[in-house]
Amino acid sequence: MKQSDIKRKRQASLLRELISEAFGELADTRLHGLTVTDVDVKRGGYDADVYIDKSFYTPEEQKEILQALKRAEPIIRSFCLESSGWFKCPKLHFKFDELVEQQKRIEELFSKIKDEK
Repeated sequence: MKQSDIKRKRQASLLRELISEAFGELADTRLHGLTVTDVDVKRGGYDADVYIDKSFYTPEEQKEILQALKRAEPIIRSFCLESSGWFKCPKLHFKFDELVEQQKRIEELFSKIKDEK
């Protein structure tokens, strides 16, 4: 693993913690209970995809939450800068995590196959 990859992984790990803390500090109570499942920092550290657990929200609620997160993104970035002491914070792109849902479907398929045998 390259040194730059290690640096990005560290940055992603710290961002995951800081963003979770920032959600609790926001005035919008809908955002307090959000769970950050993963953060993917892109090369150069200018952008980061933040994946949120969507298992408890309807599609309408998901849409509202994404809009609220988009409005709160500058506040979350400034919180991360203050807490980390970094020179810059990547631009955050919020997305709902589809991976958890896919894992559930795969597990269901495996259990069906097991039951058929």
